[in-house]
Amino acid sequence: MASAGQGAEPKMIPDRPEPFRGIYAATVAPLTPSFAIDEATLERHMVAVGTVDGILGLLINGHAGENFLLSREEKRRVVEIAHRALGRRAILVSGVNAENSLEAATHAADAETAGADAILIFPPNGWWLGQDERMAIRHHQIVAEACKLPLMLYQAPVGAGRLAYTPAVQEALLKMPRVVAVKEGSWEVAAYERTRNLARRVAPHVAIMGSGDEHLFTSFMIGSEGSQVSLAILLPEEIVALDRAVRRGDLAEAHRLHAIIQPLAYAIYGTAPGFYATARLKACLKLLGRIPHDSTRPPIGPLPREEIARLGAALTAAGLAVRTRDVA
Repeated sequence: MASAGQGAEPKMIPDRPEPFRGIYAATVAPLTPSFAIDEATLERHMVAVGTVDGILGLLINGHAGENFLLSREEKRRVVEIAHRALGRRAILVSGVNAENSLEAATHAADAETAGADAILIFPPNGWWLGQDERMAIRHHQIVAEACKLPLMLYQAPVGAGRLAYTPAVQEALLKMPRVVAVKEGSWEVAAYERTRNLARRVAPHVAIMGSGDEHLFTSFMIGSEGSQVSLAILLPEEIVALDRAVRRGDLAEAHRLHAIIQPLAYAIYGTAPGFYATARLKACLKLLGRIPHDSTRPPIGPLPREEIARLGAALTAAGLAVRTRDVA
């Protein structure tokens, strides 16, 4: 294993070529009804997912983990809990999401001290209005200088305003030192393929991870070095199996798994409004008896009863055992 920085315990980075390539589950942050982090449930959630065969690691403090609604102290605590529970069993990638580059840098340093193995740098949400190569590089450089961890990039959905990087910006970021992977969330197959082809040309050592939950089968077929998806907290075995089936060329099995995964992906991510995806994930986990509460931070609120029923039906169709008393 690689050595840890700043006094933390040894990190779970496999001693092999291309150690970061594989399937990661993007976890949620379970909350109490008063909106505090439910630390005991969070730890159980992480262990349950992070110890599944074929799950290489976890993406914590990602969008599914409500990183844009948690405080700096809460994000650091999430990493501490993950490291305590899984520090030697799973690669821990912590999302860094802040509007201010200097604040983002403090979050990166926090993640390293708390035991993360790598950081995923999200573009500030304010970039929805626009950003350019100079801004993007400056932001990533400031964050990178605050820690010594491997870096992962995030390619935002094509429908997310100006958050998605242009090819010129992508190329500049891919060439930065310590960049090891891209969470490719374009949510559009042609854009995903363009990113992958660009990386193969200018930075072939960087893993491109197909991370659009609705497009996993297609992305895996085009080619992927892994994935970071929140759907893996519900169907980790099936997503790992889909990746393995595509890699060995078993398309019949891949189609079978896709038929299980896709309806649930549509119910969570393909239903408007899309910003309720985290609320839907938590509702699903509650329906399955895996978390006691499906609270989300305001302004995201509870889902209507009819949507809970639809999610319950989608889970049942995927072969998961739903607690019927919670569907009514």
